[in-house]
Amino acid sequence: MATTRDIRRRIRVVGNIQKITSAMEMVAAARLKRAQNRVAAARPYAEKMAEVMGNLSRAAGDLQHPLLEVREPRRMAAVVVTADRGLCGSYNTNVMRRAAELLRAHADLERVVLPVGRKGPGAFRRQGYMVGATFPLPTRDVSLADARGITAEVRRLFESGEVDVVYLVYTRFYSALRLQPTVQQLLPLQTPDAADAGAARASDEYLFEPEPERLLASLLPRYLDVQVFQALLESVASEHGARMAAMRSASDNAGEMIDRLTLSFNRARQAAITREIAEIVGGADALKG
Repeated sequence: MATTRDIRRRIRVVGNIQKITSAMEMVAAARLKRAQNRVAAARPYAEKMAEVMGNLSRAAGDLQHPLLEVREPRRMAAVVVTADRGLCGSYNTNVMRRAAELLRAHADLERVVLPVGRKGPGAFRRQGYMVGATFPLPTRDVSLADARGITAEVRRLFESGEVDVVYLVYTRFYSALRLQPTVQQLLPLQTPDAADAGAARASDEYLFEPEPERLLASLLPRYLDVQVFQALLESVASEHGARMAAMRSASDNAGEMIDRLTLSFNRARQAAITREIAEIVGGADALKG
């Protein structure tokens, strides 16, 4: 049975851990607020661009562009957005499980994984998948330049014919308690239909300058950048939300453990006091005898 000294030491250790997890929860909550604001600010732009692309695609008709080329798929690439750090619950596990499901569904193709974040490369190598270029994910200041670094490599692979289809696997953010691993086809680009993009007017109500074909061709690469950038923002917010929830759960568990240890400490102390009283009474009786 543990002594009161051992129990007191365990209470102190668990209390120190609780302080750390509580501090990490507060940091994650502050970063989550900023990440949520960035997601909320970027979504209208992404939605409006999808609407414009839908109207342009209807006006341009059949457009020939390297990013729209549909080929018989023989090789595929999967861009998988994970976290740079752990201590975020099942966030990394869920997104990598969704990526593994996608890769298994295309087992007849040559597959390469392009991990974003430090947690992905090692995990996919251990599973036996080919890992291509890797990219960092700065969770504090993710920028459009980070997305362009990814899209440049993706475009190089696709336009050179090294891969025929590219998927993006990331975690879509709804709330700190609702995070959805999502698969999206990046290439060949699928320009959204105006109805799907929420356009309320027909494309012939717009006047395009220059002509729709040239405008659409110049916007396609930027549309690809926006898709990846939006996915990075969603993933960063999801990571902070998952870490905040995980640290809150850890703090609560530490508090419950401290309560149990305190109860054990009080019982052990009461048992020690009772034993000492019994020894004193026994000694007194022996002296009287």
